[in-house]
Amino acid sequence: MAQPSFGGLRVLALESRRATEIAALITTFGGAPRVAPSLREVPLEVNSDALDFAAALMLDEFDVVVFLTGVGARALMAVVESACPREVFAAALARTKVAARGPKPMAVLRELQVPVWVTAPEPNTWRELIAALDAKSDERPLAGARVAVQEYGVSNVEFLDALRARGAHVKPVPVYQWTLPEDIQPLRDAVTAVTRAEVDVVILTSGVQLAHLFQVAGQMGVEDELRRGLQHTVIASIGPTTSEEIARRGLIADLEASHPKMGVLVREAAERSADVIGTKRAAGEPPSAGDHTQ
Repeated sequence: MAQPSFGGLRVLALESRRATEIAALITTFGGAPRVAPSLREVPLEVNSDALDFAAALMLDEFDVVVFLTGVGARALMAVVESACPREVFAAALARTKVAARGPKPMAVLRELQVPVWVTAPEPNTWRELIAALDAKSDERPLAGARVAVQEYGVSNVEFLDALRARGAHVKPVPVYQWTLPEDIQPLRDAVTAVTRAEVDVVILTSGVQLAHLFQVAGQMGVEDELRRGLQHTVIASIGPTTSEEIARRGLIADLEASHPKMGVLVREAAERSADVIGTKRAAGEPPSAGDHTQ
């Protein structure tokens, strides 16, 4: 079976930590990569919310604790350990019902030897998590439950609202936040490339990447031009949460990975992008500058 290929299409990725890896993948699958790191993780300078959470947890003031990310769970541990021993924190968690959104927070909880009450099935979005919590309502209804939610990057307002709609008393616990990289020039160049029709495919491994691309475009005064440029590209999303952010920007994810892994996303984008571009152009959408479709 022939290997999927971008066929020379110009592919923009906004990956940061794995920038080198995604560029190599795009090249392997016949694309011309442009990588513009779009974010960095910054621990909150004032961790009062995390410390307040830990103190309340020790007093058994929560019925359910929800962990949304592995990185956030580790960051929370680092903050809490400044105030109490890890084993004391783990014992307090073990006295509550603990929910994990996906395998990464699960791994942290296994290290702590904390039993996990609820896990979200793939694709591990807040919707699967809320459904899994609903399925356990016979053991612990959300109505009246005191629920702490470890947040990641930006607050997941829809998840928090879903908990509150079920009658839960919710305490968000922000541990770290996403911010723009120190050097935003690659992002500025990426915005310019999209507006000039110099990008054929955009690969998104998180919704925050797109939010930051639009933030930079706003600073440049070309947000509308960016949106129009993106409408003429193939937008590849790693999963439903990222696709929701794409939709919030007035755009449509042209393809979504069958499994939320970067390698799967790049491979499937290579397999389908030429056809998607062809369909868009056949429908009369303006082609990118220099038609690279094979």
